Amino acid sequence: MVDLRVTLGRLSLQNPVLVASGTFGYVREMAGFVRLDRLGGVVPKTVTFRPRAGNPTPRTVETASGLLNAIGLDNDGVHHFRDHHLPYLRTVGTAVIANIAGEDEDQFVEMAEMLGAEPGLAAVELNISCPNVSHGLDLGVDPVLVGRLVRRVRAACPLPIIAKLTPNVTSIVPIAAAAAEAGADAVCLINTLRGMAVNWRTRRPILAYDVGGLSGPAIKPVALRIVWEVARALPGLPIIGVGGIASAEDALEFLVAGASAVQIGTATFYNPAAAENVVDDLGRLLDEAGVAAVAPIVGTLRSNRS
Repeated sequence: MVDLRVTLGRLSLQNPVLVASGTFGYVREMAGFVRLDRLGGVVPKTVTFRPRAGNPTPRTVETASGLLNAIGLDNDGVHHFRDHHLPYLRTVGTAVIANIAGEDEDQFVEMAEMLGAEPGLAAVELNISCPNVSHGLDLGVDPVLVGRLVRRVRAACPLPIIAKLTPNVTSIVPIAAAAAEAGADAVCLINTLRGMAVNWRTRRPILAYDVGGLSGPAIKPVALRIVWEVARALPGLPIIGVGGIASAEDALEFLVAGASAVQIGTATFYNPAAAENVVDDLGRLLDEAGVAAVAPIVGTLRSNRS
């Protein structure tokens, strides 16, 4: 039996396969399609301080090898999440990581403090990188602001802290470094890439919000490159890799590039059991390769230039 357990700072998981926020609803919706207790963890959709209706429709569109979305963080708000969703999430049998987004630093801190006082959560993921809301990238593109936010959240919340970072920057390494120095237990790389789909006949963008976040296989090479860069620059920082992962082979590419865990996102839309399938195949592939555990293969990718 291959040992699939992994550790990311203070966060321990039974295996490295999670589902990404925004692609798994509040988790309850997916219980009929996947055995939740077999996953390494689940990340429910982002919650904000107040309820949000999200952006107008259409807010998703398929593109070549990917999906553009501009949902706009449609959710019921953190108080509803705590009172109505968290009681169910405590029963799913795997790690539950809450994903939060504030309109400003104070809201992030208040939500993290509130959820940190509740039983049943394994960690908090800070969504400081959503491209589909007004000011959604402001915090995530500035190392100083990222460091200050993570430091404040870490002081207010006893749970492990994960910073989900945007690829829509010139260099992500200084931002990841700021999160690490401020006390983040891990970083999640990457959120979606800003993109657009156009209807040339109407001379208008297809999305009502005009632009959206691109996910799916199209962004996998970018996500791999960013994981590789951050892992080489900050070797002590645990990384969760996300972007176009649909198979155990994909997951293993991220693991050897430097991620200690992965999140399955867009693949869940066309195969709700994708994450569970990755868990099954991951153990099999490692066993066939004579590898006894996940941890020793993390970050073992070698450059052709050295």
